[in-house]
Amino acid sequence: MEQTQAEIAALNSQIQALLEERAALTINNVISGENDSPQAMVEAYRRQARENAQLSVELQGIDAAIAALEGKIKQKQGKLVRWQGESKQLIQQQQLEEAKEVAQVHAQRINQLASELAAEVRFLKACANQLSPMYWQIYYKPFITGFKTISVPYVRSDGEVWTIVNRIV
Repeated sequence: MEQTQAEIAALNSQIQALLEERAALTINNVISGENDSPQAMVEAYRRQARENAQLSVELQGIDAAIAALEGKIKQKQGKLVRWQGESKQLIQQQQLEEAKEVAQVHAQRINQLASELAAEVRFLKACANQLSPMYWQIYYKPFITGFKTISVPYVRSDGEVWTIVNRIV
């Protein structure tokens, strides 16, 4: 990208040099008065071209070179714009991949914690099953309720879309 920008700057400086050269060649050869009619001005330029054919050819060559360089600049600017668009897309893809990696670490941690929590809930359920008969005898109510609706989060993916589901413990 920097090389293309440097090439564009070099082309612009070359065009500027050609424009200055063209101006220097024509500045002394303009034959026109302020009060001349448009017809008289055209005739003066034609006469100048006939009298100095080499200068006219050189000016045409300079004009052709300027046009070619301007075309080259447009080509390089188009290339630069395309490259910037591709570069922006690559940067976004890279940022997306980095964010997905971070999210994957968090999802794995959630699944690990969910597994540990599910095990703890099962241990608590086992304790409750053991204590409940005695607890009913003493307090006339259950020790713990709601085990049928206990759930833990779990993150799963089909490769593109991630889903958080609740798993009943």
